[in-house]
Amino acid sequence: MIIDFADITPLNRYHLLTQTVMPRPIAWILSENDDTSLNLAPFSFFNAMCSDPPLLAISIGKKPNGEDKDTRHNLLSGREFVVHIAAADQAEALNQSAESLEYGHSEIDATGLSLAHFANCPLPRLADCHIAYHCKLYDVHVIGPNQQAMIYGEVLQLHVDDSIVEHRHNRFTIDAKAVHPLARLGGGLYAEQGRVFSLVRPK
Repeated sequence: MIIDFADITPLNRYHLLTQTVMPRPIAWILSENDDTSLNLAPFSFFNAMCSDPPLLAISIGKKPNGEDKDTRHNLLSGREFVVHIAAADQAEALNQSAESLEYGHSEIDATGLSLAHFANCPLPRLADCHIAYHCKLYDVHVIGPNQQAMIYGEVLQLHVDDSIVEHRHNRFTIDAKAVHPLARLGGGLYAEQGRVFSLVRPK
């Protein structure tokens, strides 16, 4: 079957893209609202884009009423933010944080998640996430008739739990099995890590 994207609606394109570009990492973003309350939301149009400068890319649309999503508003304000990598056992909390709340109502309170100090960052991080990136806005490109925002966040520092990282021969190695990251598929489907294998032959 060949599906010509010129012949289908943007909504159908979205469903096809999210069900075929898989699995996708999820950016679980903590940001600060205008009233200094905390916002938390997941986004799976997300990936690492560059190492010099170190950039993460997150694509964020608008609310059905045309207003900016809360996370989009907060990130474009220039305030620093924190991107987490969720573990598979955090799927319920992550999904709950995707629900729409009134601006200023914190998903942290709704989910009961715990926070931890993030050194040299104006925001805390989620205590139970092994990986957290402290970021600031680097650039934004507004794309298409629906004004989707491709937001580039520059990584200022990275928190990794001591239990998942090894440093030897001037290189850091992250234990992917220990992270057990949650991945996004299409619709309401998620996935957890299965078999992990290496194609690098030992020297």
